[in-house]
Amino acid sequence: MPVPDFQSFMLPMLKIAADGSEHPMADLRERLSREMDLSPEDLQERLPSGMQTKYQNRVAWSAVYLYRAGVLDRPKRGVFQITDRGRNLLAEKPEKVTIRLLDRFPEFKDFRERRPDSPDDVPLKPISPEIDTVRTPEERLELSFQDLQNSLANEVLDAVKRGSPEFFEQLVVKLLVAMGYGGSIQDAGRAVGKAGDEGVDGIIKEDKLGLDVVYIQAKKWIDTVVGRPVVQAFAGSLEGHRARKGVMITTSTFSQDARDYVQRIEKKIVLVDGKQLADLMIEHDVGVNVTKTYRIKRLDQDFFEES
Repeated sequence: MPVPDFQSFMLPMLKIAADGSEHPMADLRERLSREMDLSPEDLQERLPSGMQTKYQNRVAWSAVYLYRAGVLDRPKRGVFQITDRGRNLLAEKPEKVTIRLLDRFPEFKDFRERRPDSPDDVPLKPISPEIDTVRTPEERLELSFQDLQNSLANEVLDAVKRGSPEFFEQLVVKLLVAMGYGGSIQDAGRAVGKAGDEGVDGIIKEDKLGLDVVYIQAKKWIDTVVGRPVVQAFAGSLEGHRARKGVMITTSTFSQDARDYVQRIEKKIVLVDGKQLADLMIEHDVGVNVTKTYRIKRLDQDFFEES
């Protein structure tokens, strides 16, 4: 089963804390995973950024929300304990503890509605409970970021497709150099686009010292799916050059048969389709620029601990 939404952890967490003992977060995570019957695979599922598991993130935010509502106390770092308000809430025997339920507590509502001042002094609308029901704030931020990245990738790929073959060749050079290949723009520029025989469009250094080389084929296929025969021909051209490594780059897509083929052969051939090309351009700042940076900060608990 997938990891439940973070609201689903709040009532079980409160029930665990009902014994009045102090519960470290690690203990809460372990007990909740057993009670919710989550598999090892469920517990390893990660947020889009890969920086944290969904389970850890959702349990942590459940604890934060219960603490902000005053139903859990935090007597020391990473430790939670039920409060009288929490006991009273459990006495009501709720079927589920939700954000809507916790909104009855003024300090919790203030916590959720807290926002920086608007530059135009326009009152900002509070977050509706419906928006908060499934994903934690970090998940919503990461998903919004991913939406922006996907939209940008589509724009980048469209712009690449509109360019000339010569522009595409220059783009490939700049991208490979940005990724650490080719040594310099001058070296890469001399190497790429100079071969043009036997199915090879260019040869580029794998590293700055030129200890090995990579053979390249870069083609601007627009809507054509690149199939196995084209990839197989490129593999044959590598054989003619006694080459061991190759990269095939396209603005289109590769068929599954083509992808399966490169997994079975001895030579190392990497297939880069249009989507991956756009993603690599974004990752390495080729053809894009930064418009705004958001720095996400956390409380430094060590700073506030008195000796």
